[in-house]
Amino acid sequence: MAIELARFTIHDGAERQLLDERPAMVRALRERFPACLAAYLTKEDDGGWLDVVLWRSRAEAEEAAREVSSVPECVSWFRHIAVSGGLRHVDVVDEWTAPAGQPVR
Repeated sequence: MAIELARFTIHDGAERQLLDERPAMVRALRERFPACLAAYLTKEDDGGWLDVVLWRSRAEAEEAAREVSSVPECVSWFRHIAVSGGLRHVDVVDEWTAPAGQPVR
C-alpha cells in the first residue's frame, strides 16, 4: 500500500464548494482508478489543507497522479486550489487497523 499526501491552500471563499464537490470528485477518482482505497481531506491548524489518499500500490498512485487530468470532476475540483504545496507518495511499511466493532475507550 501507499499513501498520497497533497498539501494546498484554497481560494478565499471556496471552502463550501470544495467540500460540496468532494463526494463527486472522489467517486469519479475511484471509478477511474480502482486502486484508490480511501481518501481523507483534512484541514490543518494554519488553515491549509492536506489530502491523504490510500492506494493499493505506489505504482498505481503514481499512475493516477500522472493521469488525474483525465478525470473532469478532479480537474473541476482542483480549481479551488490557490497554492499547491506539492504531492508526495510514501510506502506503507507497517499497519494496524482497529477491528470492526471494537469499542472506543
